[in-house]
Amino acid sequence: MSKLIPDDNYQELLEHISSTYTAGRAAALQAVNTQLVKTYWQVGQHIVEFEQGGKDRAEYGAGLITKLSADLRLRHGRGFSRSNLIYMRLLYLRYPIGQTPSDLLSWSHYVELLMLDDPLERGFYEQQAIIERWSVAELKRQKASSLFLRLAASKDKASILQLAQQGQVVAQPEDLLREPYVFEFLKIPETGLVSESQLEAALSQHLQQFLLELGKGFTFVGRQYRITMGGTHYRVDLVFYHRILRCFVLIDLKLGNVQHHDIGQMNLYLGYFAKEENQPDDNPPIGIILSRDKDELLVEYATYQMNSQLFVQKYQLYLPDREELQREIEQTLRKVEKE
Repeated sequence: MSKLIPDDNYQELLEHISSTYTAGRAAALQAVNTQLVKTYWQVGQHIVEFEQGGKDRAEYGAGLITKLSADLRLRHGRGFSRSNLIYMRLLYLRYPIGQTPSDLLSWSHYVELLMLDDPLERGFYEQQAIIERWSVAELKRQKASSLFLRLAASKDKASILQLAQQGQVVAQPEDLLREPYVFEFLKIPETGLVSESQLEAALSQHLQQFLLELGKGFTFVGRQYRITMGGTHYRVDLVFYHRILRCFVLIDLKLGNVQHHDIGQMNLYLGYFAKEENQPDDNPPIGIILSRDKDELLVEYATYQMNSQLFVQKYQLYLPDREELQREIEQTLRKVEKE
């Protein structure tokens, strides 16, 4: 009868083997994915170069893709559907030699990206998917919610171009903001009547989607976070900690228009967290009031000489008007700055 293996040594061995296997399997999958994308790019190259080989070949048009799909599927199976070949061709056209696709994204990611005709928008989503390690489902959601257009709508031309080339770089409190925030994942009709507590509960129940909408770096701390001053209890709707900016982010939800006392209350919360909750290496807290509507003039006056890290942002329960946002950005990009 064999001797029993000591639990501590065996568990350590088990963990080492398990972690080695997991890391190796992930590396193998990544290597396969990298090679697959490169192969599809080369297939696209062959198709484009054949089309450019003369007038007679160019006249094949869509018929070439259809014939290739039928013949290649007979030889190699399902990977050569007509739509897949169209995207392979696009991959080569939109990532010419010297602009190779990233190894960090899968072919399914690139199919989603290739659906975007605008190179600025496509560049943003590619960079953001890499930075935030979006799954394909997360990429689809952010495209559907027009994230790039929402972030770009309030920026100047140089900032829009930077956003497209680098993604959203979070370096200061303003970089966290989106206008509007979109909560379509709650599936609450625009005419649906909900209370602030119901909205807060719904966001807490859909925390994964809410964190995706907030952006990279947020970790959830608590809901209805209680603070006590002078024997009076107050509650912050939602409290997060931002790992990149190293600070608390306090969020209050308002169903209607923000009032001046809502802003004063948030400023109170910020003061409390700065004095009572912050650790020595934490940065000053950020406060965001999310409302359905806001009076810009009231917000300007109510925040006069107040904490510069207090923001009032709008949210909506449905997807934004993509065409309207697109027009705003195109107008900004075409704008000739007066000297």
